[in-house]
Amino acid sequence: MVAFTPPETNYVTVSGAEVAYQVIGEGPRDLLVLYGLGSHVELGWDLPPIANLWKGLVSFNRLILFDRRGSGASDPIARDAVPTWEEWTEDVRAVLDATGSRRSAGPANPRPPQRAARNPRRQAPR
Repeated sequence: MVAFTPPETNYVTVSGAEVAYQVIGEGPRDLLVLYGLGSHVELGWDLPPIANLWKGLVSFNRLILFDRRGSGASDPIARDAVPTWEEWTEDVRAVLDATGSRRSAGPANPRPPQRAARNPRRQAPR
């Protein structure tokens, strides 16, 4: 069995907060993955069901994982300052810019219609 090393965690600043992301793989398509408010890009690799899913996706995609503001390895937020959908969309845009992604796909993209409306050339066809 080949040893697997999780990717390095990087950060991009969005409205004064650090948003954590990882990039792994070199597939023909970028797949943006955000698996929920309880996500953590670093700890996900320690959970076999999540790690196995991500490893499978890497076999045919360039996988971009990220924790939006207030979750996981990203900066915390105040309890009374829950980000809006628009602010989470800013997180997506900043991560895509930081990774050099021109187009991404993935069911985990927050509010795909809103994201596509703001950046239609970045939404890959399904």
